[in-house]
Amino acid sequence: MEWEKLLCADRIRVIRRKSSGRDLRSEFEKDYHRIIGSASFRRLQDKTQVFPLDQSDFVRTRLTHSLEVSSFAKSLGQNISRKILRDIGDESFLPEYQGDVGDVLQCAGLLHDIGNPPFGHFGETVIRSWFGTHMDAIMWRSADGIEKPLSAWLTPQMRQDFCHFEGNTQALRVVTKLHYLVDEHGMNLTKGLLATIIKYPVSSLDVDKKSPDICRHKMGYFYADRENFENIVEACGIPKGRRHPLTFLLEAADDIAYRTADIEDAYKKGLISYHALLDELEDAAAESDKEEERAVIGELAENLRERYEKGKQRGRRDPGAYAIQNWVVTVQGRMIADATDAFGAHYREIMDGSFAGELLAGTGGGAIAGVLGDIAYRYAFRSKPILKIEIAANQVLSFLLDQFVRAVLYYDTAKGPDVISEKLIPFISDNYMAVYHHYAEGCDEAERLYLRLLLVTDFICGMTDAYASRLYQEMNGLLLL
Repeated sequence: MEWEKLLCADRIRVIRRKSSGRDLRSEFEKDYHRIIGSASFRRLQDKTQVFPLDQSDFVRTRLTHSLEVSSFAKSLGQNISRKILRDIGDESFLPEYQGDVGDVLQCAGLLHDIGNPPFGHFGETVIRSWFGTHMDAIMWRSADGIEKPLSAWLTPQMRQDFCHFEGNTQALRVVTKLHYLVDEHGMNLTKGLLATIIKYPVSSLDVDKKSPDICRHKMGYFYADRENFENIVEACGIPKGRRHPLTFLLEAADDIAYRTADIEDAYKKGLISYHALLDELEDAAAESDKEEERAVIGELAENLRERYEKGKQRGRRDPGAYAIQNWVVTVQGRMIADATDAFGAHYREIMDGSFAGELLAGTGGGAIAGVLGDIAYRYAFRSKPILKIEIAANQVLSFLLDQFVRAVLYYDTAKGPDVISEKLIPFISDNYMAVYHHYAEGCDEAERLYLRLLLVTDFICGMTDAYASRLYQEMNGLLLL
């Protein structure tokens, strides 16, 4: 792969207006302003990171998480650019690319969760589970009177798009179509940026969660978006089924942000104490059978203890909070350094498309991520408050899928929706409806049916936690306006 192509500044819809010479921003800097000015990005402030519908000003939302990922990603981009120029010596990487790499990664960090449904990753699970249960159960009748289950009308890829539904995949759809800024091309961002946010560059038919190749663990694009996907990867010169090199840095930035943030948020919520965290780190170091891992985790445990003592010496009312907040910064710095070194060590493999693992795997930073992930899972993700919210989220999202899938089944057909369904259609965004009609034109019955099912997942993924909850209550007569 070549950096000149990888940093492709072209857009899917060509902008033909003449430059006045007054706008000195690069195309990637223009992307940044398009993103932060969008309603899709603003909605992240009311979407779950870990703790749904939390009223605390401290606990992170998808918006604050995305800002942190953006910051880490840009830092990694700056580090890697200097390493390529000073140490690796790739002559194809020009000095002026440094700014572009940082800008692309900064924007990619802002976008990486923009397609996530309400209630965090559990929302994705609910959508996949719902379609897995209902795809064979819901019957649909064609214009010529043939009635078959939904699964029988759809192609294998169309079916698997719903059974492997992913927020990562939805993000590409949001920015290339659903955010109706001017037309059906969404935000019309640069192709270099779009390629960077595609973490899994395969279709739903090629997903293999057990594959040693990380690129195949999830799907990266819907059947409906295959042309945009092919356009993007071709323009950037990316081999089939391979990642953009900057995607590895984006993924590392996401890991660094959420692994540390989950611990900090769990402390603020009272789910883990300073002493429990210290005990967990010491136990993990003692139980590891790898010398390097024992040293890394043991060093972090000692660092946490030292910061706690310093907090006490300084008379802090909560030395545990002082210790953890400062300790998190140290952990993040270590993980950023390890990700930078790993990218440099695997540079040739990354650039020729043969690297198939996670950037932090096998590093001290990877060991840290594994330990923190295990602690967060046991203390936060399996806590009763989270489990109660997930049970409620399943009820909310399943109900909305029940109602709106039924509503769209015969929309835009000769039969038309029933009386109740007709009342539900206006709830769906006019922008989403416009996108549906644009891409449904000229399609056969089965593909239009597929696009209407996507219309429902588009609508639900665009909801905030609060809106989904309120709509559920209103439609059940629990909240009358």
